[in-house]
Amino acid sequence: MKKTHIIGIIIIALAIGIIMTTAGDASTYVSFSEAIELAEDGNNKKVHVVGRLKKDEQGHILGMQYDPLKDPNYFSFILSDTNKLEQRVVYFNPKPQDFERSEQVVITGNMKNDVFIADKILLKCPSKYTENEIKAGEGKPKTASL
Repeated sequence: MKKTHIIGIIIIALAIGIIMTTAGDASTYVSFSEAIELAEDGNNKKVHVVGRLKKDEQGHILGMQYDPLKDPNYFSFILSDTNKLEQRVVYFNPKPQDFERSEQVVITGNMKNDVFIADKILLKCPSKYTENEIKAGEGKPKTASL
């Protein structure tokens, strides 16, 4: 075999190895009940859970605990998944900016001791442009159609 063939085979083998490694680390979207089942089975695989924050009538988040003076790297809250199952989530990092404004939250992590330990928090906040576009459209004069 030529040296170029051997080098080509090695590069292809490395590419396949990299693809297999990254595919194995990919997490899936589950509900809290599925995350609990995975934890009970001893599976520590990272998963994504999509949910909404538990809020009162005034829009204040219920069950949120964050005291940056006491421990700036401890943040916990209650999240309701798509099946309306509520679960306490703990995030060992500072509270994300604009957390209170978020409509939907995607967390990545796994269950440990009846608590979901989040590694990442992704927020879906309301668009800052939607309200301005509506207000801009209200001031336009209406034209009469013939």
